[in-house]
Amino acid sequence: MNIKRFISTKAKSKNSHWEPILLKALGWIAMVLFWYIVLGFTVYLPKEYKLRHSSDKMREEYVILHERYDSLTSVLDNVIARDENVFRKLFESNPYDLNAGSKSSRAELHEELVDMSNSDLDRRMSEMLAVASTNEDKMLKAFDRMREAIVANEDNIEYIPAIQPVNNRQLTLLASGKKPLINPFHRTLREHHGIDYLVPEGTAVFATADGSVKSLSEKNSSHGKAVIIDHGNGYQTSYSHLLDIRVKKGQKVKRGDIIALSGNSGLSFAPHLHYEVIYNDTRVDPIHYFFLELTPEEYQSIIRIALSSMQSFD
Repeated sequence: MNIKRFISTKAKSKNSHWEPILLKALGWIAMVLFWYIVLGFTVYLPKEYKLRHSSDKMREEYVILHERYDSLTSVLDNVIARDENVFRKLFESNPYDLNAGSKSSRAELHEELVDMSNSDLDRRMSEMLAVASTNEDKMLKAFDRMREAIVANEDNIEYIPAIQPVNNRQLTLLASGKKPLINPFHRTLREHHGIDYLVPEGTAVFATADGSVKSLSEKNSSHGKAVIIDHGNGYQTSYSHLLDIRVKKGQKVKRGDIIALSGNSGLSFAPHLHYEVIYNDTRVDPIHYFFLELTPEEYQSIIRIALSSMQSFD
């Protein structure tokens, strides 16, 4: 019994010797972890410091850009509102939005389709396919009739104005169209016949269809130097404010021939070409006579440009 008591006492004394050391070690470990965490949140390494502050700069720049965006949006909205008010005062009508119909119809269709069940969607799709098939048949028949008409009138097609009178593939030179516009000299709203192309002096001017030169104007009249071409079938085209005329009266011309150089002669506000299409003695909108060189998308784009013009140049 004495031996067991001695061993037990010896073990207890040994354990009591290591306990303070273990507690101190745990305390040091806890302290090291504590300071590691504190230093990790308060002291940064150079790279980490740079990264953190670079993100701060980006955040500040984002706030500044966001404020500028809001400011520019507000200014743009005000400009649009003032432009619409000017349009209403000048033309006594609301500005025309080419996308208004398509936007509203798409939104309405989306709302309608979202609320439909699968069976209703299937039925709706079948109906739409049937309508599309019917429209396709109608379109093909229309194309057949058009093809027959083209073949029957093949000789007359070359005598219909069908291209732009200047090189304007980028559609950026069109300044005004056939509609009421502000006259630059009288500062009043007047009916403007034809289209103004804002091109530099000396720009090549093309005949827009085959025909013969009907008349030339070399006098310093309101139209300045001008050329009128008779294409037959009731069509004539007029080219005004020219710098130099390259054809003679009675001369035969082909579509694409250079007939003159654009200028600033006559009653002209700036160098430009004024172009008109006359059909059966009535001046029509030339913008509908560019079908040989414009795609449907380009046709819509050039209409937008014409609609946005507010002032003529003659």
